[in-house]
Amino acid sequence: MATEELPSAAAAAAGGGGGEESTGFSFSIWPPTQRTRDAVVRRLVDTLGGDTILCKRYGAVPAADAEPAARAIEAEAFDAAAVSGAAAASVEEGIEALQLYSKEVSRRLLDFVKSRSAAAKAAAAPPSEGEAPAAASEGEAVEPQPAE
Repeated sequence: MATEELPSAAAAAAGGGGGEESTGFSFSIWPPTQRTRDAVVRRLVDTLGGDTILCKRYGAVPAADAEPAARAIEAEAFDAAAVSGAAAASVEEGIEALQLYSKEVSRRLLDFVKSRSAAAKAAAAPPSEGEAPAAASEGEAVEPQPAE
C-alpha cells in the first residue's frame, strides 16, 4: 500500500495534482530582479579589482574606479539585452534574453579592461623614434639657430 502512494504523491507534487494547472505561481526569468542586477555589479567589482586572470593580464582597476565602471557595464548590457528581451512572452525567450545579457556583460567587461590597459600603456610609453626628430625639426623651423 505504501508503494502505491509514493508514485501518486510524486505525480501530484510534480504536476500540481491530478492534471490541474497551478495558477498561483508565475515564473519569469526576464527581466532580472534588481537584486540579481546588484549581484552582477558586485561580481564585476570583484572581478575588476580582485586577484583574477583578467587583472593579471590587463591590470587591476582601483576600487574607486571599479564601482562606477561595473555599474556602467551592467547598465549598458541590460539596455542592450532589454531591446531584444522586452517582449519575452515565454520562458524560452526570457532565457535567450538572459543569455544575451550575460554575453553583453562579458563582452563589455573585456572591452573595458582592454581599453584601460591600452590607454595606460600609451600614457607610459616614451615617444617613438619617428616622433622625436619630427618635433625637433619643427622646433628648428620655428626658431632658427643663430649663425656663428
